[in-house]
Amino acid sequence: MEKRVRMVDIAEKMGVSTFTVSKALSGKEGVSEEMREEVRRVAEEMGYQVKNRTKSESVSKGMKFGILTRSKYIEQGQSFYWSLYERMLYHLNAGGHIGILEFISEEIETKLLLPKFIQTEIINGLILMGKFSKNYRNMLTEAKIPFVCLDMFDAECRQDTVISDGYYGMYFVTRHLLQMGHRDIVFLGRVGATYSITDRYFGFCKAMQEVGLQVTPEMVLPDRDENDMLQISIEQLHHMPTAFACNCDNSAYYLMQKLQAKGYRIPDDISIVGFDNYILSEMTTPKMTTYEVNLDKMALSSIQQLQQRLAEPERPWEQLIISGHFIQRDSVKKIN
Repeated sequence: MEKRVRMVDIAEKMGVSTFTVSKALSGKEGVSEEMREEVRRVAEEMGYQVKNRTKSESVSKGMKFGILTRSKYIEQGQSFYWSLYERMLYHLNAGGHIGILEFISEEIETKLLLPKFIQTEIINGLILMGKFSKNYRNMLTEAKIPFVCLDMFDAECRQDTVISDGYYGMYFVTRHLLQMGHRDIVFLGRVGATYSITDRYFGFCKAMQEVGLQVTPEMVLPDRDENDMLQISIEQLHHMPTAFACNCDNSAYYLMQKLQAKGYRIPDDISIVGFDNYILSEMTTPKMTTYEVNLDKMALSSIQQLQQRLAEPERPWEQLIISGHFIQRDSVKKIN
């Protein structure tokens, strides 16, 4: 069977980007007439089959949205990002659109290689789910593909972003611990590992400072190693606090298991709060007090932002902060 000629094949032969080829063959602006004619000539020589679709036909069949994340962020059925992806698929399907998920490895990100669905598919836009390097985001910007950053913020990033309110979310769960009489509290999370963890750490600091408590390095316990693998060593603690404010429910779940295995009673000996209201928060005994991230609104807002960007390419960049709400369960004890 003869191999189908793709746009990426034409781009490689000419030494140009896939998007230059796409724009030239579709008649879009952004390439010179000389380049447009040369692309068409090479495409014809290579036997590329042009797909002629009118604008109305394209809209009626819906848009194709690429959803890109790092492979380490997703484990099917066991990940915050997988749940977020499922909500995006739901809203895309409801609107008659298609969502295509792709993971990229650290090697692909370091080498600044385009995702496969950009090389082989004509997608309308892209949603970056989670943290990516500045160099990789710049590469995508130069490729002229509209994209939205979901659950990632960088003040220097000139792109639309959607993030959860990690700062005030952690402020509220820490404030709950303080209102329940706790003053000896440790923040569980590797500060700097992700935007979300760092933001939640500063929310923790705000709540502590409001009652006159200065956060010191001894009041922070990392929850993962340099490779982002879950790893909690309570042996690093100078002493056992009365409470932990955890950056996510997954880490809170793991911490509770370790403490209970050592004979500590939750919440009689130690109180714990989580973050996300992920499924694990209701699988613990006792059930976890936490802060629910509004996954559905984050997913829908990222899609709407990308659609608006496609309709109005020159509009100002927008940063959306999606609030959640505090959920009180049984993992916190009031102390004197």
